Amino acid sequence: MNTIDMPDGTAVPRLGQGTWKLGERGADRAAEARTLRLGLDLGLTLIDTAEMYADGGAEEVVAEAIAGRRQEVFLVSKAYPQNASRRRLPQACEQSLRRLRTDALDLYLLHWRGSVPLAETVEAMEALVAQGKIRRWGVSNLDVADLEELGPGLANCATDQVLYNLGARGVEFDLLPYAARLKMPVMAYSPVGQGGALLRHPVLGRVAARQGLTPAQVALAWSLRDGGVISIPKAAGEAHLRENAEVWKVVLTPEDLAELDGAFPPPKRKQPLEML
Repeated sequence: MNTIDMPDGTAVPRLGQGTWKLGERGADRAAEARTLRLGLDLGLTLIDTAEMYADGGAEEVVAEAIAGRRQEVFLVSKAYPQNASRRRLPQACEQSLRRLRTDALDLYLLHWRGSVPLAETVEAMEALVAQGKIRRWGVSNLDVADLEELGPGLANCATDQVLYNLGARGVEFDLLPYAARLKMPVMAYSPVGQGGALLRHPVLGRVAARQGLTPAQVALAWSLRDGGVISIPKAAGEAHLRENAEVWKVVLTPEDLAELDGAFPPPKRKQPLEML
């Protein structure tokens, strides 16, 4: 499994498992947990979740999936911006730890920026590290100017998790190069898009047919073509998960990449940060 180093030198898989929309239907939770466990078997040991997902339900699904296997997992969760204060972040973290049935998170992220000053959030995150509740912290949905506002705290920011796929390439103009200079991995959420529109694009289908792949595999392989990106797709089921895990065998050719660039042009100027 290809890995990437966090700023502190910890190696993590560049292909993980997302959990958005998991845990929303109680009847589906056992199957969802089985799918996540299969992902662990296939080497997808980075799992990303959030207190927002299903109001904590996704974290509970993850807890079931990793029961007895916590030592294998690089576990990521995220806090609401309204919980990112000096007073409320410790409480939010404790609730996530309880739902996940673990004593520490490997990575804790600010989900997006809110009204709490970033300096206060950094202070609260560093306190959690000192207490052993989290091993490292990072952010999500922050642009370059926001990262710069972290000030000295930026040196301890492990990642920025952002929307990144063929149809949302704005971060290539400045955010990805900025993160590369910092040697900070970027985590790509929704790497195959939402709702299926991206995967129905004829050029994506043409590249997939030429490679003997699914469009989703092509889109996912494209997101991983740059060594500085961690991709966290959510799998709809076990078959989909197995498709994701096969992506490491995919080599997109220069012809493939040029055709995809023609259909999904890279940005030529600064663009507002896209979010879901």
